Amino acid sequence: MNVYVRELSRELGRRGLEVDVYTRSQDPTLPRLSEPWPHVRVIRLPAGPEQPYDRRLVFPHLGEFVAGLRAFVAGQGLTYDLIHSHYWLSGWVALRLQQEWQVPLIQMFHTLGQLKNNVAPSEQAREARERAQVEAEIMARADRIVAATPADKSQMVELYGADPGRITVLSPGVDLGLFRPIPKVEARHYVGLSNCDEDRLLLFVGRLDPVKGLNVLFEALCHLLRDLMPQWRRRVCLAVIGGDSDSLEAVRGEAICLDEVKERYGLQEMVAFLGSRSQDMLPYYYSAADVCVMPSLYESFGLVALEAMACGTPVVASRVGGLPYVVRDGESGLLVPDNDPAALAEKLKLILTDSQLHDRLAARAHEIAQGYSWARVADSIVGLYGEVLTARAAGPARLRIGQTAR
Repeated sequence: MNVYVRELSRELGRRGLEVDVYTRSQDPTLPRLSEPWPHVRVIRLPAGPEQPYDRRLVFPHLGEFVAGLRAFVAGQGLTYDLIHSHYWLSGWVALRLQQEWQVPLIQMFHTLGQLKNNVAPSEQAREARERAQVEAEIMARADRIVAATPADKSQMVELYGADPGRITVLSPGVDLGLFRPIPKVEARHYVGLSNCDEDRLLLFVGRLDPVKGLNVLFEALCHLLRDLMPQWRRRVCLAVIGGDSDSLEAVRGEAICLDEVKERYGLQEMVAFLGSRSQDMLPYYYSAADVCVMPSLYESFGLVALEAMACGTPVVASRVGGLPYVVRDGESGLLVPDNDPAALAEKLKLILTDSQLHDRLAARAHEIAQGYSWARVADSIVGLYGEVLTARAAGPARLRIGQTAR
């Protein structure tokens, strides 16, 4: 979601639209207002402690966020032509502002609470109790909802009773200048794996959250190296990228904790937890890997898959949510049933041992990703803005947009 808001805002700014992005302050030392690109401002407002904390605890602090936003708008003498909100927390804020400002509201959820709860492995992993009700309220009142895939749209209609006529399907994009193929030798040298030229590298990128299915991947890796390919035990490794304070806490809550998990699954020598990596570093990891694995239990779209594909790395992913729309089975990657370690192990064996299949998937993955530029996404979003604004007098030449993001 953060990538989506950043890249879309930058593209809108390039078109001369005035964009203000309101987000929760997580560091009081950062400036309240910054201007990262022409025509784009980021405004950080308090909502509870100004530090990272569990997103499920944010909702009670939204009143503070709304008050701060109102004060900023009044102090600057601002008016907006429309609001584009992201995630359910920001949607709750946007509904209050829509009513006051009498402007259109466009909402994108990125994930849905009911679907996340359906795959939550424990009560502790469930979403905030207010989430599903707020999501339903937003779907009933927003002027337009953006869905990432047709599956995303269908889920909103089925689970929340959303009006399909007000849901527009627009896929996210990928930075094709940043995410591009890098020669494997160069990429492995850059990330410190130059002594592993003959090894097979699996890559997982994502939050260390039970919904991402990392434990499924560990079990699949055990099955792969114990039963299917024991002779490869010292030639296959897994790099795990991801982990902020929220996601680490979620993993600990499931008793799956870094070094402990390697001992639990007998993978001490094969799994490296690398923590977070910058966007600029990710293309090197994608290019260094032989395959990117997404064993998710739920995924609204699958931006990681698209980033890997843009780098020419095939993807093995669960057949859930939006992933089948990004990863074309047998064409740009391989799909498996969710929560099925044995099936995942079989597909990993296939792609690791069949070099012709690997190379064919890699080439097609890169080709497909070229159709997902952020410029194309921004063109579609601007067209959507025009549609919702036709219900009132034509907006000014320099459209001003308020975006709210968690």
